[in-house]
Amino acid sequence: MINIFSKLNGGIKFLFVVVLLYLVTAVFSIDTCRSSLTGFFNLLDKVLPMILVVFGLMFFSNLLLDTKKISKYLGNNPGVLGFLITIIFGILSAGPIYMWYPLLSDMKEKGMSSSLIATFLYNRAIKIPLLPIIIYYFGIELTIILTVYMIIFSVINGILVEKTLTIKK
Repeated sequence: MINIFSKLNGGIKFLFVVVLLYLVTAVFSIDTCRSSLTGFFNLLDKVLPMILVVFGLMFFSNLLLDTKKISKYLGNNPGVLGFLITIIFGILSAGPIYMWYPLLSDMKEKGMSSSLIATFLYNRAIKIPLLPIIIYYFGIELTIILTVYMIIFSVINGILVEKTLTIKK
C-alpha cells in the first residue's frame, strides 16, 4: 500500500488524505462531516463559475494568442502599448485574484514579462463597480486623482518588480 501511495502524484495524494479525513470525521461525528461537506459544496458552487471562466480564457488564449504576439506586445520590452493593454485588462478583470494565477502563469510561459504581470495585479485594485460609491463619498476629483495615481504606480511597481527579479537572477 505504501509503495502504491508513493507512486501517486501530489494532487491524488492530497485528495486521498482529504477523503480519509472526512471518513475519520464521519466516524466520530456525522453532523460535523455533513456540515463540512455542505460548506465545501456551497463554496464550490460560488467558485466553480469563475474557475470555468478562467479555464475558458486560458483555452482561448492558447487558441488565439501565439508566443510571437505575446512576446511582441507583452514580452521583456513591452513598451507603452504593452503597459496600456495590461492596465486596461487589470481594471476590467473581475473575480477572486487566485483565479487569475493559472492564466497569468500560462501567459508568463508564453513570454509575458513579470513587470506586466505585476502591473495587471496592481490594477485589479481599481474596481469599476465601486467607482460611483467612491465618487459619492469622496468626490470626483479625489476619485480621478486616486485612480490616476494607482495607474501610474502600477507601472512603477511593475518596473521595480522586473528590476528586482533581474537582479536576483
